[in-house]
Amino acid sequence: MVNVQNLRTNYEKNIPVTSEMVEFFGKATGDRNPLHFDEEFAKHTRFKRTIVHGALTVGLISACLTDCYGVGTVYLEQDLKFKNPVHVGDVVMIEFYNEKHAWRNRVKLFVIASVNNRHVADGWVRIIKGNPLIHIDTTHS
Repeated sequence: MVNVQNLRTNYEKNIPVTSEMVEFFGKATGDRNPLHFDEEFAKHTRFKRTIVHGALTVGLISACLTDCYGVGTVYLEQDLKFKNPVHVGDVVMIEFYNEKHAWRNRVKLFVIASVNNRHVADGWVRIIKGNPLIHIDTTHS
């Protein structure tokens, strides 16, 4: 675990999670696990209500990597741990810390996804930086 108290934040963005995002993700991936869609099923699990796909949270991180490092950013590797569930209606804050440069625009950084200051996922990712001079809108509305 990285102690982020003494690190500088390289990037920070808040993204509200909607039921439409979960529905679209489930259709796009074929992941129709009732834990994500069926409140009656979910209330009998340890989560007590439906949860958002963990991979959707990773997708938000990926979008933020492009937002921060530019179009053409390549997500090479991750070592993320899921700590707590995300629910529809939550606002996920994505933060990047402790950027470490390697050769040829490759970067390793620590990522935290949190909801109300509670970590939902964190860990290291490696990327190849894109072109930060080209910007695309990654707003989730």
